[in-house]
Amino acid sequence: MPTLNWLTRKEDIKASGQVPYRILETAGKGVYGDLNNSNLLIQGDNLAALKALIPFYAGKVKCVFIDPPYNTQSAFTHYDDNLEHSQWLSLLYPRLELLRELLSEDGSIWITLNDNEVHYLKVVMDEIFGRKNMITNVIWHSTKSVTSTAIISAAHTNILLYFKKREYWVHNRTEFRLPESGEGFSNPDNDPRGPWKADPFQVGGWRPNQQYEITNPKTRKVYRPNHGSSWKNDYKKFEILMQDGRIIFGATGDAGPQRKRFLSDAKKRGRVATTLWNDVDTTTNGTQHSKQLFGNDNAFTNPKPEKLLQRIMQLATNDNDLVLDSFLGSGTTAAVAHKMNRRWIGIEIGEHAQTHCIPRLEKVIAGEQGGISKVVTWQGGGGFRFLRLGKEIFMPDGSINPQITFAVLAAHLWFAETHTPYNGKGKSPFLGIHDGIGYALLYNGILQDKKTNGGNILTATTLAKIRKDAPAGFAGKVMVYANGCRFGKARMQTENLECKQLPYDCKKC
Repeated sequence: MPTLNWLTRKEDIKASGQVPYRILETAGKGVYGDLNNSNLLIQGDNLAALKALIPFYAGKVKCVFIDPPYNTQSAFTHYDDNLEHSQWLSLLYPRLELLRELLSEDGSIWITLNDNEVHYLKVVMDEIFGRKNMITNVIWHSTKSVTSTAIISAAHTNILLYFKKREYWVHNRTEFRLPESGEGFSNPDNDPRGPWKADPFQVGGWRPNQQYEITNPKTRKVYRPNHGSSWKNDYKKFEILMQDGRIIFGATGDAGPQRKRFLSDAKKRGRVATTLWNDVDTTTNGTQHSKQLFGNDNAFTNPKPEKLLQRIMQLATNDNDLVLDSFLGSGTTAAVAHKMNRRWIGIEIGEHAQTHCIPRLEKVIAGEQGGISKVVTWQGGGGFRFLRLGKEIFMPDGSINPQITFAVLAAHLWFAETHTPYNGKGKSPFLGIHDGIGYALLYNGILQDKKTNGGNILTATTLAKIRKDAPAGFAGKVMVYANGCRFGKARMQTENLECKQLPYDCKKC
């Protein structure tokens, strides 16, 4: 497969693995709105923040939406978008790798860009996500104004869509649909099954079992599929549809065959989206909403409208799914996810995480009625936590930062060993079982004792605690991370144990 080369490529493809793991610390008020929530607003560099999220959220994010810098060679108020091409690729490559790791098996990633970099990004995305997982490039009609000085005035924005694993959708899911609005349905013949719409009975592509003659019962004219086309169904299915009154021949009965599609069925299946989106508002609508939220002097320039994010979440998510935006901007993705009953994580490096995102999301919690609020009957509620990047887990000499808590180190070690997110509460030295192996951690903070016969050394006492917390009947191997071990080789074999010494045996996930 072709790959893209740039000045710092060798360093950039290794960058995500070299990012130090850092903790996330509560900032500001800590919790805004409902205390019982899992939404996160993180202020800090998104590369470090994504790495910090992996031990807890790897494989759990259903939908990623990012609106990265477009590299337009112009300076914006809140971003330096004037990045040299290789620097732009250096910015995105390691972040895309981490975003892929965070996506669930049935997850999707949507990226908005203009024509400056979208074609280069396509090649990079093919490399990271796999060319077969590229679904489409959605064309969003993002502006209706015309630039009279342009050779051709740009009116659209590209939205690249990739799946984590396309085969999941092929084999396990049949719907990637929008709600059916009912537009275009009617019931001119008073069919008792309700409103319907006439769909073409001819489809593209030649299929031998769908080549047959259809005679119009009124005109007796015989129809066959056009060259290179087929009827939508085989002849047996066609006869069933005819008997069921689902085949018509135009409004007056003197045309070729069409198939009735009833609104009741369409609502069950949903509506197929197309690659041209001209009905989800424009950047002008986004700017108007931003002015309502922040005032004319503090509004964002050309932010994404909420209807655009609503369309993406309608297609890619269901209630309570997790949505992530690592270039959060003014908070549109988080606001829409919140209003649509999705869980969300937003990352923003700039001060407007506090000057724009927090105030906007507080207004959402209070029931703000702009954007999509009325469409989704939003009345307010919910909450979020505000976090900042904290200390690195490892000191420059390789030792563990003494400020790191047991739960944080447990999550790090669990992910490093299993490549799955840690779901424990950090209250037991026995972390869990993965692929038949138990994992345990003896670290200051769980037993609050550094004595040899106390908390951080593998001894008979600490082993008894580990065995007590393990599931009843578990007899598999247990891998114990500890400062040391007081058992000999024979005892380790008898107990089916393996000891890894902190910090030397810690994997830098």
